Amino acid sequence: MNRTIALSLAIVLVAAGNAFADDITNDPHPFTSTASRAEVQEDLRLFRMAGNSPWADDYNPLAQFHGTLTRAEVTADYMGSRESVSAFTAEDSGSAYLARTSIPGSGRDTILAGTD
Repeated sequence: MNRTIALSLAIVLVAAGNAFADDITNDPHPFTSTASRAEVQEDLRLFRMAGNSPWADDYNPLAQFHGTLTRAEVTADYMGSRESVSAFTAEDSGSAYLARTSIPGSGRDTILAGTD
């Protein structure tokens, strides 16, 4: 009796598995290239010669970067923003800092709700 139930259940599960199969979805707008095969091959050749593939294991996006600020300017900017960064990462996510700081164009003189 148990074998019959188990076999019936297995057949039902196998049959149900095929019910979820779907046909290929054909794209109503097929891709049409605007470049010739030779143009694509030339682009690929130039890309490989450049040697900076973002998909390579040794890709370094900062290898060609050269900053315009001096170390002292960057340090001064960092030190100047420490208070605001600390406030925005605080428990209230900076709402107290924003409440006591005047932000131009924030509409702080607008009264949204009031009691009479």
